[in-house]
Amino acid sequence: MIPIHILLVEDNEGDILLTREALEEAKILTQLTVVRDGKEAMDFLTRQGRYPDAEMPDMLLLDVNLPKRNGHEVLQFIKGNENLKHIPVIIHTTSSSPKDVNMAYSNYVNCFITKPIDVSEFMGVIASIENFWISIVKLPSKTEANE
Repeated sequence: MIPIHILLVEDNEGDILLTREALEEAKILTQLTVVRDGKEAMDFLTRQGRYPDAEMPDMLLLDVNLPKRNGHEVLQFIKGNENLKHIPVIIHTTSSSPKDVNMAYSNYVNCFITKPIDVSEFMGVIASIENFWISIVKLPSKTEANE
């Protein structure tokens, strides 16, 4: 079985560790790549800078509050790019602001989830994301997405 490649765009080290731990506890084979700011995410997705050989992810877990380029800018970039717009983007952020929610959906986010503060709830949310988006949803094939 080929692992599902998840690009985690997150600058909070604690959230990175918890996400990694939650994915490792699951029974589903995943490959997690972490980038820590919006500019780095855009470079990764376009194979620029230090990412000339980056493997396209199957989905993104994207924070809103990021350095260099915020999550909304990254989302607009992805959904406005013919070669990237097929990639499901899940915003996973501490924000529950209606403005952030509305802006995300206006820019075609696939899902908006507010991060719980409680560690066990955080782990449960990651497990739910993984269960739904990897076990239930049919993701686009990497080879057919750009044809």
